[in-house]
Amino acid sequence: MRKTFKYRLYPTAKQKKSLQLFLDACRWAYNKTLKVRKQAWEERKESISRYDTSNLLTRWKKENPELDNAYSQCLQNVTMRVDLAFRSFFRRVKIGEKPGYPRFKSFDRYDSFTFPQSGFAFVDDRLKLSKIGSVKIVKHRGIEGTIKTLTIRRTADKWYACFSVEYNNNPLPKSDNAIGIDVGLENFATFSNQSKIENPRFFKTGQKALAKAQRKLSKQTKGTPERKKAKKVVARIYERISNKRHNFIHQESRKIINKYGTICIEKLNIKGMMSNQTKFFGNKLNKSIADVAWSQFANVLSQKAEEAARQFVAIDPKGTSQRCSQCGSIVKKELSDRWHDCPICGCHLHRDYNASLNILSLGLQTLGLAPRSSRIYSEE
Repeated sequence: MRKTFKYRLYPTAKQKKSLQLFLDACRWAYNKTLKVRKQAWEERKESISRYDTSNLLTRWKKENPELDNAYSQCLQNVTMRVDLAFRSFFRRVKIGEKPGYPRFKSFDRYDSFTFPQSGFAFVDDRLKLSKIGSVKIVKHRGIEGTIKTLTIRRTADKWYACFSVEYNNNPLPKSDNAIGIDVGLENFATFSNQSKIENPRFFKTGQKALAKAQRKLSKQTKGTPERKKAKKVVARIYERISNKRHNFIHQESRKIINKYGTICIEKLNIKGMMSNQTKFFGNKLNKSIADVAWSQFANVLSQKAEEAARQFVAIDPKGTSQRCSQCGSIVKKELSDRWHDCPICGCHLHRDYNASLNILSLGLQTLGLAPRSSRIYSEE
């Protein structure tokens, strides 16, 4: 299995400058690679491979001495990034999605470089990087497994080291408990055992400070030091909101994985939902949908389930809110209808709880397990 360990770096002022020069060199190589491949197709209908552009790096180093600020293997990795961007573009074209042609990267849009094999090492609890030197690193936990790559990332004015490792999973003791999870806006998640996770609304709580910082940013003249400072303030607020959300999702998903052996959740099309909201209701719910980060929650839950050898299944949510969990009848509801009242069997449940029971039942059917065993509703 693959996993990433992220640590904060504390470079000196001189090292920060070297890191930025390293990043600028990689960004130049990225844009140059993209330009060469784009021109080759537009002018000669010629498709250039990753290996062709990698071979051009020697010539580019002679043209631009600033490329010497970056480690050679990191520049090789840049050509691979461009190749992956084109592969994703053609894949989207093939399946009929909005393609999104690879874009040239500005200063703000290129924020990381990767050491694929070598060029880094730990020396006396510090991280030694080629072309940079020995950088202070805070290893708040040990690295498990075999390190495969190291990515140095810039976030706002902070630097991080992200180690991608291969490791053996660590299964938890077997659990016969199963749970169905319905995600929503009223509550972040509603479980089939009637428990809930409240919606923390991190973006809403930080919106006032963000709006104030953005107003100040908009008043600054482009290219001035004042604008750069204001831009950093906005970036820090976004980072703070993201960190709170990230921490919340990891903590809640860990509680679920520790407690349940089978986890059933709805598979949501977030882009489609936001598009529909815009079509019928305007943008008033899109911020709330983006804030709860359902996709991130499902991805983290899936990864932790795989690591712990838990059963995880994402089912099609179609009809889970409309179908009665007791008799199977379809009871039509509007989005504003928060309770499920079945005219056939008289079942009266909150719509999210009703949906979680249906999700659990469908998930267990998908896994080939009995949909109504006594362990379904266990809270242990």
